[in-house]
Amino acid sequence: MAALYDRVALIGLGLIAGSMSLAMREAGLAREVVGYARSGATRDTAREIGLVDRVTDSAADAVKGADLVVLAVPVGAMGEVAAEIAPHLAPGATVTDVGSVKQAVIEAVGPHLPEGVHFVPGHPLAGTEHSGPRAGFAALFRNRWWLLTPPEGTDPEAVARLAALIRAMGANVEEMDAPHHDLVLAVTSHTPHLIAYTMVGVADHLKRVTESEVIKYSAAGFRDFTRIAASDPTMWRDVFLQNKEAVLDILGRFTEELFVLQRAIRMGDGPHLHDYFTRTRAIRRGIIEAGQDTAAPDFGRSLPAAGADVAKKP
Repeated sequence: MAALYDRVALIGLGLIAGSMSLAMREAGLAREVVGYARSGATRDTAREIGLVDRVTDSAADAVKGADLVVLAVPVGAMGEVAAEIAPHLAPGATVTDVGSVKQAVIEAVGPHLPEGVHFVPGHPLAGTEHSGPRAGFAALFRNRWWLLTPPEGTDPEAVARLAALIRAMGANVEEMDAPHHDLVLAVTSHTPHLIAYTMVGVADHLKRVTESEVIKYSAAGFRDFTRIAASDPTMWRDVFLQNKEAVLDILGRFTEELFVLQRAIRMGDGPHLHDYFTRTRAIRRGIIEAGQDTAAPDFGRSLPAAGADVAKKP
């Protein structure tokens, strides 16, 4: 496939940016992929494994001449990074991001970008519990959704070009407004992560169950909680702080549902529990039917080993 961008600059070189680089280079979607990370150790690792075509030692150098800039840093750092790179952005360039919160990112990044630079916020609904430059793999986005939340007045051609790149990496694209995105993600991602962190924390504080028992006898439920709770702590700290209104709304609704289930268990209301679990089971079936997971016993986690595609440099 012909290159869709001449130079793509990735600011941040973790799981998402690394997977983007591998996917773009594998399919020839960019003539050059340049990367920058704040950590010198991360930059050294990226150079060592050939994660991108070129690693720079400053964000400003990375974005010079780039027609696409991807902000792949924690949402709490987006505004600072945008201010740093703004004077060095090429006229007509597109800036996007991969943050899990959109309204806060628009408010933090938008004011810094100069006239003539297109801002198309985005969020790939893909990831693993792994992080860092070795975690990426080219297949991460295949058949996953990538949501775009362009502010009103954004150049349609810039949106279409970015959407074409995303589809070429194997993802499905949909547009929605930023507040709705943040509410949807509070339901599908943010609150489930908070619950997972809480459940693992409960096990940690429950002194009647020893640490060795928690680890040794982890059944599927708790095992999956620990997988989710192993996600990058800086990223998730920023997500909850930046999307607190939607998360608190959904968390309140979750608490109400939990009280109802507590009462059903206390009262021995088997029919209510059975009906409730039947309805929720149907949602799981819908996710599988939509191709977003499989019914395999390993819960659909038969993905390439983290960093497996890194060794296969295009």
